[in-house]
Amino acid sequence: MYQKILVAYHGNSTRHSALHECLRILPANASAHVHVLVVVDPPPTPVVSELGTFVEATYEADRQIAEDRVRQEAFGACSMLREHGLDSTLHVECGDPVQSIADLVDTLGIELVIIGHSRQKPFALRWWRGATDAILVEKIRCSLLVAADPEPHRKRST
Repeated sequence: MYQKILVAYHGNSTRHSALHECLRILPANASAHVHVLVVVDPPPTPVVSELGTFVEATYEADRQIAEDRVRQEAFGACSMLREHGLDSTLHVECGDPVQSIADLVDTLGIELVIIGHSRQKPFALRWWRGATDAILVEKIRCSLLVAADPEPHRKRST
């Protein structure tokens, strides 16, 4: 069984699929430690003007608001893991998600990364533009589990 797991948690429905997949593969009260990573997209780069301090203050305030919002959401994820008897640690980073995940994998000795995958974009669009998943698999040196978000309104054939 994996002992060090990283759940990449971000602000859409894929956060739920990654977290729920983690709970599916780990029995309650497992000895594994789950690291929950939230990566905040930095706000657009500020444009320096004559009033540079005003622009810089706005940039920092926007970044802090975004970070506080996702930290609050991810705190709930850690609470859910603890309710299932799992140890967890929250990490909040600002920047490129792929690089943030790769850095934590190396630093913490992560054995499994779980990310969510959304089906909201058409398949052709994901294929031609490339995917974060494909880039990530080349950067990390551990197993990667892609938790698919169930298709909405999917009908089962009987």
